[in-house]
Amino acid sequence: MGFPGTWMTESESVVYRVVPKCACSTIGQIMFYSDHGEFFDGDIHDAKAGLHKWALDASQAPITENVINHGSYAFTCVRNPYTRILSSFFDKICGIQRNGKRYRGNLVPLLVQKYGIDVGGPDGKDEFDQIASFRRFLLFARDTIRWRRPMDPDIHWSAMSGHVSTFIVNGGTYDKIIWTESFNDGMQDVLDAIETPHRVDLAEIPRFNESEGHGPKRAHPVGDYFDDLSMHLVREIFKRDFELFKYDFEDPSNKMPIGEIDLAEVHAKLGD
Repeated sequence: MGFPGTWMTESESVVYRVVPKCACSTIGQIMFYSDHGEFFDGDIHDAKAGLHKWALDASQAPITENVINHGSYAFTCVRNPYTRILSSFFDKICGIQRNGKRYRGNLVPLLVQKYGIDVGGPDGKDEFDQIASFRRFLLFARDTIRWRRPMDPDIHWSAMSGHVSTFIVNGGTYDKIIWTESFNDGMQDVLDAIETPHRVDLAEIPRFNESEGHGPKRAHPVGDYFDDLSMHLVREIFKRDFELFKYDFEDPSNKMPIGEIDLAEVHAKLGD
C-alpha cells in the first residue's frame, strides 16, 4: 500500500503525512519554502516538482526508503472534528471549487435530491438555512463512512485517525502530531527539530487557506450547528479522533484540545 498522502522535502529534512482540512496548504508551502527559499506559485496541492509527494511516481522510492528507515523527522497535523467537518461542508458542499465547478461533479445534486440539502443556489451566494443543511449533510457523511452509501467516504470528511494510521501500519513512525488550533507552537517545535536549507520564520509566513472564499461564510457560532442528534452522529464517525487527539466531545464550541497527545498510544492503537 505504501505511504499515500505523504509529502517529503527534496532535501529530506522532514516528512509530513497530509490530513485534509488540517492546515495542509500552509504546511506544504512551509516545506517548499524551507528547501527553495520561495513559495510555490499556486496551490501547493498542484505542485508536480520541488516537493516529494507519494502521488508522484518518482517520489515513491525515496519516500519509502526514508520512512521505513525513519531517516527524517516525521509529523502530521490534526484538527477539532467539529470544526473540521463544518469546514468541509462549507468548502466542499456549499462552495464553488477553484476550477469554477462544484466539488465532485454530481455530488451536490445528489445531496439536494436524496438528503434535501440546500447549498445557497447555483453559485452558493443565496441565503439558506445553514444549520438544517449541515445537519442533513452529517447524515450523508455518516452513511458514506458507515455503509459506503451512496458513495465511498471522501478524504475531507473521513476520520483523521484513518489518514494518520496508514503511515504507521505500513512502517512509519511519527515524531510529532501538531494541532491546527495551536499551529505556530506545534510547527515551531517541528522546525526546531530539523535542519532546513532555508530558515523559516513562522511570524513571516502567510496562511495559505486554499479553501477560503470557496463557500458561504459561516453565519453562526460552531456550537449552534450541533444538537444532540448531530453530536451523536459526530461521535459515531469520529470517536477515535476525539480520544487519540484529545479533543472535547462534550462541548462543540470548545475547539481547543483538552489533553496532551500520547504518541505511544497513537502508534499502538493505529498500528494494528
